[in-house]
Amino acid sequence: MRINKYLSEAGLCSRREADRLIREGRVTVEGVPARAGMQVQESAEVCVDGRPVRGREKKVYLKFYKPRGIVCTADRREPANLTEYLNYPVRVTYAGRLDRDSEGLLLLTNDGELIDRTMRARNGHEKEYEVTAEKEFSDAFLEKIQRGVYLRELGVRTRPCRAVRVDRTCFRIVLTQGLNRQIRRMCAAFGVRVRTLKRIRILNLELDGMKPGELRELEPEELRELQKRVRGNGHG
Repeated sequence: MRINKYLSEAGLCSRREADRLIREGRVTVEGVPARAGMQVQESAEVCVDGRPVRGREKKVYLKFYKPRGIVCTADRREPANLTEYLNYPVRVTYAGRLDRDSEGLLLLTNDGELIDRTMRARNGHEKEYEVTAEKEFSDAFLEKIQRGVYLRELGVRTRPCRAVRVDRTCFRIVLTQGLNRQIRRMCAAFGVRVRTLKRIRILNLELDGMKPGELRELEPEELRELQKRVRGNGHG
């Protein structure tokens, strides 16, 4: 199989992340630097950063309430890295990061194919957030962000989205893309500063009363519905 699929099915990362690791020269096959697209045997010795990659493991599917202050990275040089915080016995990665100052739902798995399908921007999968602003905002502000916002620093206009007021300073927003710090940038474009940002849903998965730091295995019906949706047979 291709080297990026091998790394993905080993639960190390998504195929896209595997391609990046290969470009950076961090992957070897039988002691030789890997090349993009190369074929590898199941029995091959594959290493990332000098560490052997174990073969395919039993797939695990988890949802996690990331607390504020935890960084979505496996880089152990970051003292608040997600991997050490979780200390989970199986290596898992996330679909859709949350920045340090944000909290809420993460989907964690060693199923690289599922991550790839979930993250593919063209699939338009929904993620819902609850946002609290530092001050009261207008209805006009919500109307504007729903139409799409040009983010000058990224040189891109956001997709149209749904946003609904919860109270004077809080609203919920449903996005189908995941630009860097997208919600904070959208709000800042209209002079609205974000005080708290919490992701409450990814596709059909919800926080559902979870507390910061809590980790749960997906229920069988949750997993079936998730797999159905990422295959394109359901709505975001």
